[in-house]
Amino acid sequence: MQSIKTLSRKELVAGITGYYAHGKDLTFGYVEIKAGANLPAHHHVHEQITYIIEGELDMTIGGEFCPLRAGMFHVIPSNTPHSAIARTDVIAIDVFNPVREDYR
Repeated sequence: MQSIKTLSRKELVAGITGYYAHGKDLTFGYVEIKAGANLPAHHHVHEQITYIIEGELDMTIGGEFCPLRAGMFHVIPSNTPHSAIARTDVIAIDVFNPVREDYR
């Protein structure tokens, strides 16, 4: 057992910092996003679930506008383009399958 914040920080882009734990088949991320941070459109082979703990995150997933608020989640299929802009400070959980080797 350990606390997620004892893991190494990974700055994804300016204003977006993640702490990642890896299992055999998945990656779990605790993500802190500053208000106004912008994650440009991208895609990856990993299926992803994003769950919002606090704040408001406007995502565009596969061309569809998806405003996420605390308590909401979205499943992002493999290779689906997605982007995000934080309307407020956000704390989110991201889960990826398979493991995000690039986040180790």
